[in-house]
Amino acid sequence: MLQRVFTEEQDMFRSAYRKFLETEIVPHMEGWRESGIVDRAAFRKAGERGFLMVWPDEKYGGMGDNDFRFEQIIMEETAYARAGDWYNSLHSRLVGPYITRFGNEEQCRRFIPKCVSGESILAIAMTEPDAGSDLAGMKTTAVEHKDHWLLNGSKTYISNGINADVVIVAAKTDPKNKPHHMTLFLVERGMQGFERGRNLKKMGLKAQDTAELFFNNVKVPKVNVLGEPGQGFVLLMKGLAEERLIGSVGYLAAAQLSWDLTADYVKQRSAFGKPLAEFQNTQFKMAELRTHLDVAQIYVDQCVKSLNENVLTPVDAAKAKFITSELQVEAADLGVQLHGGAGFMDEYPISRQYTDAKVSTIYAGSSEIMKVIISRDCLSEDYAPFNTRNF
Repeated sequence: MLQRVFTEEQDMFRSAYRKFLETEIVPHMEGWRESGIVDRAAFRKAGERGFLMVWPDEKYGGMGDNDFRFEQIIMEETAYARAGDWYNSLHSRLVGPYITRFGNEEQCRRFIPKCVSGESILAIAMTEPDAGSDLAGMKTTAVEHKDHWLLNGSKTYISNGINADVVIVAAKTDPKNKPHHMTLFLVERGMQGFERGRNLKKMGLKAQDTAELFFNNVKVPKVNVLGEPGQGFVLLMKGLAEERLIGSVGYLAAAQLSWDLTADYVKQRSAFGKPLAEFQNTQFKMAELRTHLDVAQIYVDQCVKSLNENVLTPVDAAKAKFITSELQVEAADLGVQLHGGAGFMDEYPISRQYTDAKVSTIYAGSSEIMKVIISRDCLSEDYAPFNTRNF
């Protein structure tokens, strides 16, 4: 088997984080799923142990190590522990970097330390009832005044929507003259006119609070504008490749768990006098999936290496997102099928794996959107033939 390469420090980090999940997170997951929200104490406990946001500079309370493999370890172990609906990576690696990359020093000092400690929880709000992958359909607006912007509109399907203390909100700021211009705002808990709607009930990922957000004449001070006004779309696009890689790491780890759960089951479960693992159909199906998972893991690890070297392209990230999200669904689906009737029972982990998996092919850009991105590249006039490309 091909060996994955992590440093000794990262291996120790993995062991420590795995133990943290076993003692502080996993025992509470069922209760959080029943209540539809993760206890805020989970974020604080992770922050206290240095497991929440590891990459920020030490002056903000982080480790100051931007090697993405630390985040990869956190995401893999979280998914494999069946704690993916804690969704800590959204706070830690998807939303947090927007502030350090595009915010100013005052904003970083004001927000990041509390995010590292887990005292403050982050979310990002782009999706609207009529605007998902197509951000051009966004209707939320912000009008500039002397010392503030007046924000109006609504967002939906916002992860961490109930728990969030700071939400990065995208809004159009000149819809008539520049319909594609938008600005990012740091909207804080308690701002007048900022209201939360329902904690939405979902097919899967039930512990993850997913909410509607409403903005009714919210006065957002100008010091809470993230980046340059009108440049929000550009900033969002800059973060998409990493966002899709973040998803890919978690999707693939969840698929690996589905394979392991199914492999254990087919070895133990018998039919017609012999274990299911001895039937050729089972062997072929499991062999196919094992091969696809191993090949995908190599590709994802290469994408992590590229991200660390600042050369990960949106197309490569789209390929990773597409193949891993589809594999997560495929692995869970096969697992349910080979579990038989047991796979339909909620008491078996594979059942949860199945219901949690489907959304992966939808959010952060659906599989169809990923195919569009990939096809535009590989069918372009500039695309090099196989025997002239550098891999």
